[in-house]
Amino acid sequence: MYCMKRRKKRTTHPNGFLIGWFLVGIFAANPTYAQHSPQQPFKGHIGKTLEESVPYKITYNKKAAPGSPNIVWILIDDAGFGATSAFGGLVETPNIEKLANNGLRFSNFHTTGICSPTRASLLTGRNHHSVHMGMLTPATKDFPGYDTWMPFEKANVAEILRENGYNTFAVGKWHQTPVVENGQAGPFNRWPLGRGFDHFYGFLPGATDQWHPELWEDQTKLDIEPNADHLNKLLADKAIKYISNQKSVDPEKPFFLYLATGATHAPHQVAKEWIDKYRGKFDMGWDKYRELVLEKQKKLGVVPANATLPPRGQDVKAWESLTAKEKKASAKFMEVYAAFYSYTDYEIGRVINYLEQIDQLENTLIFVVLGDNGASKAGAQTGNLNGEINQLKGEEKLDAILAAGDIMGTDLSHMDYPKGWAMAANTPFQYWKSDANAEGGTHNPLIVYYPKAIKDKGGVRNQYGHVMDVLPTTLELIHAEYPDTINGYPQEPIEGVSLADALQHADAPDKHKVQYYEISGSRAIYRDGWKAETWHKPGGNFDQDVWELYHLSNDFNEQVDLSAKYPDTLKALQNLFDQQAWKYNVYPLKDFTSARLAQNRSVYSKVSQLTLYPGVDNLVGVSTPVYNGKSFDVVAEASIITGKEQGVLFAIGGIKSGISLFIQDGKLQYAHKVDDQVQYLVADKVLPKGRVRFKLAYRVNGAGKGRTGTETLYINDEKVGERNLSDGQLQIVSENRVDGTDVGRDLHAAVADKYQSPFNFSGNLHKVSVNFLKSKDAAASANADTEE
Repeated sequence: MYCMKRRKKRTTHPNGFLIGWFLVGIFAANPTYAQHSPQQPFKGHIGKTLEESVPYKITYNKKAAPGSPNIVWILIDDAGFGATSAFGGLVETPNIEKLANNGLRFSNFHTTGICSPTRASLLTGRNHHSVHMGMLTPATKDFPGYDTWMPFEKANVAEILRENGYNTFAVGKWHQTPVVENGQAGPFNRWPLGRGFDHFYGFLPGATDQWHPELWEDQTKLDIEPNADHLNKLLADKAIKYISNQKSVDPEKPFFLYLATGATHAPHQVAKEWIDKYRGKFDMGWDKYRELVLEKQKKLGVVPANATLPPRGQDVKAWESLTAKEKKASAKFMEVYAAFYSYTDYEIGRVINYLEQIDQLENTLIFVVLGDNGASKAGAQTGNLNGEINQLKGEEKLDAILAAGDIMGTDLSHMDYPKGWAMAANTPFQYWKSDANAEGGTHNPLIVYYPKAIKDKGGVRNQYGHVMDVLPTTLELIHAEYPDTINGYPQEPIEGVSLADALQHADAPDKHKVQYYEISGSRAIYRDGWKAETWHKPGGNFDQDVWELYHLSNDFNEQVDLSAKYPDTLKALQNLFDQQAWKYNVYPLKDFTSARLAQNRSVYSKVSQLTLYPGVDNLVGVSTPVYNGKSFDVVAEASIITGKEQGVLFAIGGIKSGISLFIQDGKLQYAHKVDDQVQYLVADKVLPKGRVRFKLAYRVNGAGKGRTGTETLYINDEKVGERNLSDGQLQIVSENRVDGTDVGRDLHAAVADKYQSPFNFSGNLHKVSVNFLKSKDAAASANADTEE
């Protein structure tokens, strides 16, 4: 849709075609991570002495034009249209609101409907299937729209801006690298530094614990434990540090900062003092919340003055139908969410205030995308608090939630609010995150702050926009060039359109005329104010999906289905979707389920056997194997010389659950923690001398409820201990996934209460092998954790 000004093509060798493709092949095999800087001809004169010579200064790296603005992109995770006070919500976000009041609110802006696809579209200025990110990174399929191998021929914003003389920093959530390449072995060309960023500080998967985050800097895994700081503070600190360092060395050079918070994705975690600010603030319930927010949105002008609320969402009960206990428990979840969002705003404010402090804010172009999709329905009817409480039912669960005030927001919680609050956060739209067919899944606010170009501060813009329009808008506003070739890769056109005209003119015509949507088979097509859409039920026949038709120009939040009244219009839009789907790699359509996602959730997903060596980093997030629901063997090979060796051979987890194979008091021991309760197996055999094989055989029998299991210990293949497991005792790691796999130690939270972390093994540990058994029963009962 949009094509930036291109550089003048260079002259080539008579055999330039062959040479060019040869060079592309070299770069493809060995991608460069720096600004393009080929050797230049020397046009001076070289004599035998300096006196006989004439120097010629060569500029190898292009510099940005004098006065070029800094650029900051801020992306909030899992936030609905009606959450933040900047768009009428009841969650106080004064710093975001200040940017909106001194910039522009774009009220008709859209995302793809879910995490990785939105980020891919934002960063590249293209449709998500077009850059091979049709779904979350763990949901990869071997088709062009879904394999997650983002093409280098479709450069992202950092690669383009670096060629225009910018420093580039990525801070926060990434979620763009194929899962199988998320480990320490790389390859790293699809990590942030391989995709144009000078520095990266953040986490690779879709979510992380806010108190014990998985953190990488550049390509190095960090261990910050014991940690007392919230992830939001760590990200803001690092963003400020990058800016400070860069401006202190070259104050005239502009920078690009991509700040992608972990908030407000689950787990909703935040300090108690922030939660206390919202005590009792949501006792009115989600129905009243929607009414209050809609009126605020009308006053702000971000929804039509005659707007009405759509029906209550699927399976959401009327607030007044809840019992007093249900109301109180539900309100607590929203208090934590609001506190989480407000604290995120505070740390964003620290970055903005720092720019003002160093006199850079007035020369900074800022885009704030308030949500990569709509609010999440993952909390279901009653919300999620932690694994132990989530297993309870009815009154027992409500009592546990009400008694859990001291742990809400802490690292002992893994909170996600009830879907009734997600409905409220999406006011005034229907449905939720991942529903790519509906505005509730895709309609998110955009704020643009740029004093150089915005005259009517606090204005509202209603032009139709999409997340892939942010890149071309940025390039036009800063007068950047989009090179024909970047790092040896010939570039394909950007597909988004620039919204720059709308910054200057409130009545500028829409430039973004057509846009398709598709996530997991749910799909939609927009053209000139009309929209056709269909929700796909997982497992259903795509040909039997029922399409609806809405005229968004008159019905912006999709309340009147016109499919029966205008069948020809619907048919034309369906045909248009088909054309767009073929063009941008949407086909073949596929379902998405959490069970299928889990199979690709780890670097080790495709591996049945792995060998780990002492000294390896703590493996966490997508860098650790998935153990729950699987049968496996762990074999630790160590040399026993004195018989007094002790310490951990192998450990998983530890905060609420986990397992540990260790030697203590001259005996092989095994600990299994579930919901803070630890059970032990202790071998009664004396440790033999020499090279010894210590083995744990963990077995899961059956699938679904009623499963059983066994844990058996061996020393040199001799059984030395065994116990049976009930279904409730089978868990290996909890949903927090913050304390991963360790070899030769048990870092962070100890699994066993017989030792203190890290309890390093004092002997000579050679290696630890993990062998996952092929079992239909084990596969069927595999953990369905997701990382959206």
